[in-house]
Amino acid sequence: MIRAYQKDQTLVADIRQSAGQMSGFRVWWLGQSGFLLQWQGRHLLFDPYLSDSLTVKYAQTDKPHTRLSERVCDPALLDMVDIVTSSHNHTDHLDADTLLPLLAANPGLHLLIPEANRAFVAERLACDPQFPVGISDDQPRQIGPFTFLAVPAAHNQIERDAQGRLKYLGLVVSFGPYRVYHSGDTLWYEGMVDLLRPMAVDLAFLPINGNRPDRRVAGNLDYAQAAQLGQAIGAKLTVPHHYDLFEFNTEDPAKFSAQAAALGTSHQVMRLGERIDIA
Repeated sequence: MIRAYQKDQTLVADIRQSAGQMSGFRVWWLGQSGFLLQWQGRHLLFDPYLSDSLTVKYAQTDKPHTRLSERVCDPALLDMVDIVTSSHNHTDHLDADTLLPLLAANPGLHLLIPEANRAFVAERLACDPQFPVGISDDQPRQIGPFTFLAVPAAHNQIERDAQGRLKYLGLVVSFGPYRVYHSGDTLWYEGMVDLLRPMAVDLAFLPINGNRPDRRVAGNLDYAQAAQLGQAIGAKLTVPHHYDLFEFNTEDPAKFSAQAAALGTSHQVMRLGERIDIA
């Protein structure tokens, strides 16, 4: 079992102690595709999965979701979150066992979702369908100091509903002088670099677990593609995600590091619960 660098109360203490810093911003990796971003005392949580719901769900099937790493944090402890995102409807990005405790701990929380998924999200969370904030690539959203732009994600292809709204998306978030790209789950698609490079992101979170049909789940960039994409879009720093959670669907981040180093891609592999500071 992979142990967290810091977790639960120790992690929360680190988040709280950093909240008063006014220069730069900070991010913590919470496992899988979950990252907590802190800027000027505000907290944005990308795609958290902080439960064992999938392990329980698939325990008696031919596709067990055996954990490789421990849970970083009880979601009920994260009572400082202003905004939480879900890039698509797969449970490791839209988990009721994570989101319901977060909603209870943060009464003023904003939940940002693909507009196309509103009915599904409302059913899964048993919430008012009007509660989530919807987004697609034709409708940027401003929530507090954060401006969100949706970009397509191909998981395994770009999908839209009957109204043309994205079902799978990534987010480019602007705040102060900074821009951060969270890919959601995606493959490389035509036009992706042309779309993202002009945004000059300071930090890109990219998946590395690859696309293997034998896993029987939708795939992602592999480690080499993630390293190449980070360089191609001009990200000042590229951080990998979507690995070290389940045995059947992971990748060795050392392969990403080696490829990124060979390409000259600025990168960092984070430990579970670890913080990085962006000046």
